[in-house]
Amino acid sequence: MTKRCDVSIRGVEISFGAVRVLEKLDLEVAQSEFLVLLGPSGCGKSTLLNAIAGLIDVQAGKVWIGGRNVTWEEPKDRDIAMVFQSYALYPRMTVRGNMSFGLKVAGMPSAEIEKRVAAAAAMLKITELLDRRPAELSGGQRQRVAIGRALVRDAGVYLFDEPLSNLDAQLRAELRVEIKRLHHRLAATMIYVTHDQIEALTLADRIAVMKDRVIQQLGTPNEIYRTPANRFVASFVGSPAMSFVPGSYEVREGLPWFHAEGVAAPLQGYGFADRLQPGAPIELGVRPEHVEAGGDISAAIEMVEPMGSDQLAWLRLGKHPVSMRLSAEAVAAPGAPMPIRLPPDKLNLFDAASGRRL
Repeated sequence: MTKRCDVSIRGVEISFGAVRVLEKLDLEVAQSEFLVLLGPSGCGKSTLLNAIAGLIDVQAGKVWIGGRNVTWEEPKDRDIAMVFQSYALYPRMTVRGNMSFGLKVAGMPSAEIEKRVAAAAAMLKITELLDRRPAELSGGQRQRVAIGRALVRDAGVYLFDEPLSNLDAQLRAELRVEIKRLHHRLAATMIYVTHDQIEALTLADRIAVMKDRVIQQLGTPNEIYRTPANRFVASFVGSPAMSFVPGSYEVREGLPWFHAEGVAAPLQGYGFADRLQPGAPIELGVRPEHVEAGGDISAAIEMVEPMGSDQLAWLRLGKHPVSMRLSAEAVAAPGAPMPIRLPPDKLNLFDAASGRRL
């Protein structure tokens, strides 16, 4: 039976020379949770994963796994298994040899090794590949072997460092589903690093969005998508991306409004977190699927992108481009007028200076 461990990161700081990579970072990962570390290159997500694995020393703070302080323990003593971005398979060994090598070095009995390898291979649908060498496998098959090599460890925590980034789009989608199924079967604690927000939204129980050495927001995929904590999270998560219109907060006849050149949108029904002064500079954010046709705001279609199941229309709203999702059957031509409505309960407002959610 798979072990279940929680992970606790407490005040961790990491520097490479004069370059600070992580700054007083705190993170709690519950038992059996699938947590995704999401962010652009250089934000520190892989560094954090390597610190959990014990591959990088921390300058300050502590790492706890399964209720045990492992900050200064060797990787082999942390009860973790890791899948790297590169497959890192032994080319002269068969798939069976690659998956069993670590267990043999640890002195595990042969019968137990065979049992674990067979179970992992069946779970990953690579049983018929056990006697092949890595050169005889496709990229997707090699990544399955790399995952299988981690699974046979029966670890308390599984760590994934961008394991699908070397694969093409179709293989990434297929293996994404396999990893999700794997988590459901094992109910194991998994921490997964990616810069792909689609991977994050589809895989995670919770997402930690990282930028500039810190976690910008920690929440469920729905929370991250629906109520982003700041403009960076709003712009980074979502495909097609959120549109932004700079303007100001106004009060008309006692009611809140957003105003920009050529745009006036009511805000009654928006859940303000702060009280604003009239004239305060703010930025409105709206996702393509939340722009509704047939309202009182005048816009014009500039370009239409057919996307198979639907269309993405790019509108000119005053001086600003805004994208709108349309059905595949909708008639939309460049140059045509498109009156729209921006529903207040679907909007996002951000402070123009700090970028924080209002």
